[in-house]
Amino acid sequence: MFFVTRKMKGDLGFGAGGGGRGARGIFNIGKAQVTKVDKNAKNKIYFKDVAGCDEAKQEIMEFVHFLKNPKKYEELGAKVPKGALLVGPPGTGKTLLAKATAGESGVPFLSISGSDFMEMFVGVGPSRVRNLFQEARQCARSIIFIDEIDAIGRARGREGFSGANDERESTLDQLLVEMDGFGTTSALTPGFAGADIANVCNEAALIAARSENNRVISKLERRTVAYHESGHAVSGWFLEHAEPLLKVTIVPRATAALGFAQYVPNENLLMTKEQIFDLTCMTLGGQAAEQVLLGNMSTGAQNDLEKVTKMTYAQVAIYGFSDKVDLLSFPQREDGFEMTKPYSSKTAAIIDNEVREWVTKADERTVELITQHKDHVAQIAELLLEKEVFHQEDLVRVLGERPFKPAEMTNYDRFKLGFQAEEEQKIGGA
Repeated sequence: MFFVTRKMKGDLGFGAGGGGRGARGIFNIGKAQVTKVDKNAKNKIYFKDVAGCDEAKQEIMEFVHFLKNPKKYEELGAKVPKGALLVGPPGTGKTLLAKATAGESGVPFLSISGSDFMEMFVGVGPSRVRNLFQEARQCARSIIFIDEIDAIGRARGREGFSGANDERESTLDQLLVEMDGFGTTSALTPGFAGADIANVCNEAALIAARSENNRVISKLERRTVAYHESGHAVSGWFLEHAEPLLKVTIVPRATAALGFAQYVPNENLLMTKEQIFDLTCMTLGGQAAEQVLLGNMSTGAQNDLEKVTKMTYAQVAIYGFSDKVDLLSFPQREDGFEMTKPYSSKTAAIIDNEVREWVTKADERTVELITQHKDHVAQIAELLLEKEVFHQEDLVRVLGERPFKPAEMTNYDRFKLGFQAEEEQKIGGA
């Protein structure tokens, strides 16, 4: 009995003796037993040692790239994900990938098993989580790998949890608090996180940094784009039947779209000849601004010219707005495949001449409008170069209220009034 009692005292931390990993003292039971792989450790595993798993390796390498070259990601506004969740049947290489990440990263790599958080004592799991992250922060930047995390990482509030005080749920809650709570630090990259909208939106920046395909344009091109988009904004503002600007930006969206303008949608189901003509002029506003204020045109107007061509051909050959073609309609097949035209070569020549005359007339009117408001175009362009984004409220401050008011309230106006009513109700309630 004497030796048995002495052994129990040692296991619990009272008096002499004490066990190893499996016999932690009562005062050390809240400490996490972490396996730390130092950057200078020998016999390290690298990604070249892992066969297959190419897509998984590419995703995980983002952590390594960020740790080695954080400036490249930060310049694009990208933030490395809080963590990655490796999912798959046993034996598919999840732990091996983690070991390769430790070898490639060149930073301290802390490894622990999910079962180490589960003990018979209440509160041990959350305590070990806190201890784990505290140790990781002392050697930041570092990576935490939790093997077999499904021991604690189950869905909260489902069967298997007895309530908010359940040990598994408390441990998982503490893990999420350490990663996403108010006390987190950007120096830590833990190995487990839930997906949210921010991570989805961040994926594009990560891909751009990974493939180094980020779009960078020169100052001269940015100036051209700013004047081009300003031309659209001003022409649409002072044309009665055009769509007024809602938002414009000169931030590149793709290789073919260096700027983007969004307009209040036209809710008319029927279009008149005058309405289509004003829309044509607004579409030509970008290249007209380049021509008047910059003295030349760029290839950025290609998409605008394509739209103008389609609209004008539709006026002449489909909608019957041409006196020379008369009330005839020659709609194209939906699949665009036509062996022969449904009209003669003489009619085709008439259609071509009419289209050229209408586009020339629209271009002359647009150039005249841009010349009349060139100071406004230049002012908006300079503000765009400074702010990169321009909203309808900013346009009102520069150009004043739009001189043309719709006969009926648009859905967009109702939308804005709805927000105003909500704000007034909140203020009144407060």
